[in-house]
Amino acid sequence: MSDDPPVKAGSAVANDLSAFWMPFTPNRQFRLAPRLIDGASGMYYTTPDGRRVLDATAGLWCVNAGHCRPSITAAIQAQAAVLDYAPPFQFAHPAAFTLAGRLAALAPGDLDHVFFCNSGSEAVDTALKVAIAFHRMRGEGARTRLIGRERAYHGVGFGGISVGGMVNNRKHFGPMLAGVDHLPHTYSREHQRYANGEPAWGAHLAEDLERLVALHDASTIAAVIVEPMAGSTGVLPPPAGYLQRLRRICDRHGILLIFDEVITGFGRLGAAFAAERFGVTPDLLCFAKGVSNAAAPLGGVLARAGVYNAFMQGPEHVIELMHGYTYSAHPMGVAAAHAALDLYAEEGLFARALALEPVLAKAIHDLRDAPFVEDIRTIGMAAGIDLAPIADAPGKRGFEMMRQCFHELDMMVRVSGDTIALSPPLIISETEIGAIASRFRAALTKLA
Repeated sequence: MSDDPPVKAGSAVANDLSAFWMPFTPNRQFRLAPRLIDGASGMYYTTPDGRRVLDATAGLWCVNAGHCRPSITAAIQAQAAVLDYAPPFQFAHPAAFTLAGRLAALAPGDLDHVFFCNSGSEAVDTALKVAIAFHRMRGEGARTRLIGRERAYHGVGFGGISVGGMVNNRKHFGPMLAGVDHLPHTYSREHQRYANGEPAWGAHLAEDLERLVALHDASTIAAVIVEPMAGSTGVLPPPAGYLQRLRRICDRHGILLIFDEVITGFGRLGAAFAAERFGVTPDLLCFAKGVSNAAAPLGGVLARAGVYNAFMQGPEHVIELMHGYTYSAHPMGVAAAHAALDLYAEEGLFARALALEPVLAKAIHDLRDAPFVEDIRTIGMAAGIDLAPIADAPGKRGFEMMRQCFHELDMMVRVSGDTIALSPPLIISETEIGAIASRFRAALTKLA
């Protein structure tokens, strides 16, 4: 331990915030009223001036077991003292193999092989490359087209923003990948307002994939990628039967189905993966975030045996997939993930999330009479709340709501335009669920 005197609360606030170019943040506005956090424990962040801030977002959908869990911290510290780094090209460390085995055991069906990376964005780009290469390996090299979905978020790589459908994430970056098309999104306020769980309306929207097959021909389509629950766009649960229809259509035409489970994986919907909850096994499954409880970067792609085996051909000394990252299966990320999986199992957090789902749903749906609320959607431990936009200033009310919650009511929420997303750590108590709802109502009342 350091012999330096403890830093007094409030004295650690930086006096120059210009050097850090913050991601997905209005940087100039941030400097006017910084939202700084310098500590965390369990369900709460702490600020440099000593305030405890209730984390209603699990960081960025990722701290599923709560903050600064001692066992995860100890695992990272122990790993750093023994093996700080091992190159993943041509070499490996044993814990990466045991982690891959644990993840394969958690995943449904024959999702038996793991390709590690460092983030959800990298996982998506990996899955897209694997899908295209898979068809080439099988002699169907014309299958290069990728199908995404409107309002989808698949990270920030060029592959991810190409198949993604959030326009603001890509409009500044010129042409995207060629040969990409999009399915319609699944949300209709007219038919799904105040949905709790899977809405009854909308399964037929999967049939639009047949239209794209007719337009492009199946022989040109490599894969369809969807989020089982669209998260970053504002929590859009899948219509009942929608994912099952997508699976059947993909099977009919020899198209790979990719699930982006970066948000939904590791308990967010009350199961290890949304694929398990919905009874649909994709061909490739992207994960990140909760796999390490966000204590160290780690992500990856789970592949079905048939996909993996298509690459395991030819001379044994030849690299089967020319792809990877310097920090794939980084020892610290792997150590954090082992410890996180232990916690999820020991504390039954996936089952806990499922049990608390109706509690969160009731608390949030009770806000439907609060000022500015236009719609609410809940599923698992996630909720999206649409607020009425300010005339000629779309997104401003949502932004002001986020600021109000942090500065005045000691709560962190996630904003996407005029939609507020809630996704608390799975360790949340019923009392804290109530606190989220009451503080949310108070913030809306202050804005009214």
